[in-house]
Amino acid sequence: MDLKLTDEQKLIRQSAREFVDNEIKPYVRDWELKGEVPDPVYKKMAAQGFLGAPIPEEYGGSGLDAVAYAILTEELAKGCSSLRTSLSVNASLFGQTLLRYGTEPQKKKWLVPCAKGEKLGAWALTEAQSGSDAAAMKMRATKKGDGYVLNGSKMWISNGAKANHVVVYATTDPKLKHKGISCFVVEKGAKGFRPGVIETTNKLGLRSSPTAELVFEDCLVPKDQLIGKEGQGWDIAMYVLNHGRLSVAAGAVGIAQAALEASIDYAKKRQAFGKPIGSFQLVKAKIAEMATEVEAGRMLVWRAALAKESYHNGDASYDEWGLAVSLAKLYTAQMCVRVAEEAVQIHGANGYTNEYPVERYWRDSKICGIYEGTNEIQKLIIARHVLGKELSET
Repeated sequence: MDLKLTDEQKLIRQSAREFVDNEIKPYVRDWELKGEVPDPVYKKMAAQGFLGAPIPEEYGGSGLDAVAYAILTEELAKGCSSLRTSLSVNASLFGQTLLRYGTEPQKKKWLVPCAKGEKLGAWALTEAQSGSDAAAMKMRATKKGDGYVLNGSKMWISNGAKANHVVVYATTDPKLKHKGISCFVVEKGAKGFRPGVIETTNKLGLRSSPTAELVFEDCLVPKDQLIGKEGQGWDIAMYVLNHGRLSVAAGAVGIAQAALEASIDYAKKRQAFGKPIGSFQLVKAKIAEMATEVEAGRMLVWRAALAKESYHNGDASYDEWGLAVSLAKLYTAQMCVRVAEEAVQIHGANGYTNEYPVERYWRDSKICGIYEGTNEIQKLIIARHVLGKELSET
């Protein structure tokens, strides 16, 4: 495994850092208080080619390789994890669904504008009573004429309040459980489709991420908005979640790196007993452990990114890619919480206020072990690979 970055990957990292320094860091605190990222910021991201970063150029994206995209995701998360979430949902979840399973007309109609940043996509799997147990979803898609009628609701949908197009999962045959799930695209403004409760500043973290409930009441969806085949939804979701989990893992590294950098800066400037607190051994130990954990997480993310490339090139199996992704997501989700908590501790009482960014890093860190597959789900996936399917499920 070659850990030397290419010139393109270095350029992506530099461009992302400049974007974060100029367009995010000066304003992120205000976004948190208001509960939204202003629309012009998304347009600036689109102009940089970020919103469709991993999508091939032929479909409006930038065509970044998996490592370059992980680097971009990490850098954006250092500035604003809410904005990183919007990118990941648009490119890794919505975008990869259409790229892999959409027809050419579907790609041109829905993927291209989202990859270009002209539109924004969302991805709706979770319901109030079916998170990790996605096969227990209650949302129904009933055949009617040359289409389907959707009834039900989705919860905690990132980009849900702003998205122009939403990938939605619904059961077409509840008796078949996960084999009866199908996948659709629903457009904003469709009759019978509306956002419900919008969650912003009442969340622990990601307070400027447009998270919403989505409600479907006799929403008629034409047959040509079915993605893949009827009953293929579960397989689609599992494939796409590998992309999303890799993006979350890279974002977790970004949060942790930001917390580490803030702690280093503070330890050099903060005085106690007549000298910088960074000169005290216990603070040095914290910084050393934080730096080690961040770098370990980054290496797991890059390894998972390379596994993704290998899988799509035919040099690795789907299971090898899936295991690498789960290892990266589990470790980085736990690691960024530990690092962010230590950052607050190093800042003392100052770390408990929003005058310093480390309290936001700590709040944003927790979601990494919850969405797109909880830590517990990742452990089950890893155990199945390591122990074998039969033993891991007893």
